Amino acid sequence: MKEVQVDVSRCVGCKSCEIACAVEHSETKELFGALFEDLLPRKRVFVQAAGETSVPVNCRHCEEAFCVSVCPVGAMYQDKATGTVQHNRSRCIGCGFCELACPFGAINRCPGSKIVAKCDRCPDRDVPACVSACPTQALFFMTTDEVQRRKRCSLAEQMCLPR
Repeated sequence: MKEVQVDVSRCVGCKSCEIACAVEHSETKELFGALFEDLLPRKRVFVQAAGETSVPVNCRHCEEAFCVSVCPVGAMYQDKATGTVQHNRSRCIGCGFCELACPFGAINRCPGSKIVAKCDRCPDRDVPACVSACPTQALFFMTTDEVQRRKRCSLAEQMCLPR
């Protein structure tokens, strides 16, 4: 399963991923249209400052997701086809248990509502909006095996290239 991966050394904290996420989840799917919607769209990725570094934080779609196990009505569920953790807004009662259970703080309430929003990994797109929008390629969409292969190649190049 492909996941949104982060190269923290490349993140400059521009928040392009946050904007792209909110726009992708808006009614109009356009920046200026989204600004004038009655209910402003909610981002599902959060660029968090950590000292002089910035880190994009989003749902990790855990295999054994706490948010799924604590949801009393099944609004949070694991999609069997994709393996992602999804949220059914129509079943959500706004209890907030999923917010409390998420170890990453990646689940938040929609403005003016008790209903939560979380990363759905942009199911209508080949690559999530946050990844496509990242100007420094700090976010990328690949499997864990591909990430490990990338790290090994990078290390091998560093060891073999003359200094």
